[in-house]
Amino acid sequence: MNGDSFRNKRNGFETMDGGQSKKPKSGGRITALAVIVLVALVCVFNATYEIKEQEQAVLITFGKAQAVTEPGLHFKIPFIQQVRKVNTTIQGFAIGYNLANSSANQDESLMITSDFNFIDVDFYVEYRYSDPVKALYASTNPLAILGNISQSCIRSVISSYTVDDVLTTGKNEIQAAIKEMILNRLADQDIGIQLVNITIQDSEPPTVEVMEAFKAVETAKQGKETLLNNANKYRNQQLPLAQAQADAIIKDAEAKKTERINEATAQVARFNAMYEEYIKNPAVTRQRMFYEAMEEVLPGLKILIESPSGSVQTVYPLDSFTGGNDSSGANGTSGTNSTGNNSSTGGIGSNSASGNGNGNNQDS
Repeated sequence: MNGDSFRNKRNGFETMDGGQSKKPKSGGRITALAVIVLVALVCVFNATYEIKEQEQAVLITFGKAQAVTEPGLHFKIPFIQQVRKVNTTIQGFAIGYNLANSSANQDESLMITSDFNFIDVDFYVEYRYSDPVKALYASTNPLAILGNISQSCIRSVISSYTVDDVLTTGKNEIQAAIKEMILNRLADQDIGIQLVNITIQDSEPPTVEVMEAFKAVETAKQGKETLLNNANKYRNQQLPLAQAQADAIIKDAEAKKTERINEATAQVARFNAMYEEYIKNPAVTRQRMFYEAMEEVLPGLKILIESPSGSVQTVYPLDSFTGGNDSSGANGTSGTNSTGNNSSTGGIGSNSASGNGNGNNQDS
C-alpha cells in the first residue's frame, strides 16, 4: 500500500481511502503552458527591432556583421542574430576643460608656442559615426582614438604659432590647420568616426602674472595702432599740400624755362641780325655796340668831344647822339671832322670814343 501511494504521487495521483480513488493534478499543466507562452512572447519581441531616424544598426549573424541603415521596423532571427545600434547624430567632447562643471584640465590645455611661451587653450571637438561596423569592430574605443589624435594635432599646430597668434588674430587659421591634420590622420586610421568641426573655446595665459603682462602688451599694441592711425591721418593731410606745392614749383620752373628759352631765342635772333649788319659795316657796328655796352655799364656816363676851336659836342648819351636834331648831329660830325683835320690824332678821334679821348688830350 505504501508502494502504491508513492507511485501514485510520483505519477501525479493521490490515493485516498486505501488507494481506491485516483484524481489528476492540474498545476503542472498550467506551469508548462505559462512557460510556452512566455517563450513565444520572448521570441516574438526578440524577432523585431526598430531603427530610429538618427541611428544605424549592425546585424550580427554567427559573428558576421552587417550594417542596417534604413530607419523603421526590422526582423531578425531570435537567439541567433544580434543587433547593436549606433547613434549617428553629431556629438562632441571637450579638450582642456570638463563639460559637466566647466573646470579646467591643465594636463590637456597647457601648451607651448613657437616663441617658448606657455598658454592654456580649450577646444571643443564635434564628431559623428560614419560607418557603424567599423565604429564597433575596427577598434576597441574609437572615441578615445579621436581624442588622442586631436590632442596630438592640437599640440603640433599650436607649437608652430606664436602666443600672439593663439591669443588674438590666428585662431581661425589654427582651427583650420588642426582640422585638416585630424582629417588626414582619421583617413589613415579608418575607424568609422568622422570629425565634423573643432573650435577654440578659450585661450589665455596660464597664470595671473602672465595674464597681466599680456594685457599690458595688448594695451601697448592698441596705443601703437592709435599712433599709427594718427600718423597716417597726418600723412594724408600733408601729402596733398606737399603735392600741390611741388606742382606749383614745377609749373613755375617750366614757365621760367620757357621764358629763358624765348629770351635766348630772341638774343640769338638779335645777334644774327647784328652780325649781318656788322658784315655790312663793321666800324659803325662796333662803335654802336660800344656805346650800348657803356650805356648798360655806366648809365650816367657822358662823352664830350672838344674841338681845337674850343667848341664842345656831346656824343653820349645815345638819345642825344641818335635822337637829337640834325643840326647838332651835323655839328658833332663836323666838329669831329674838324678835330681830325686840325690834329694829327683826329683820325683816331673820328673812329672811336677812345680815339676821341686821345685826341682831346693831345688838343689840351
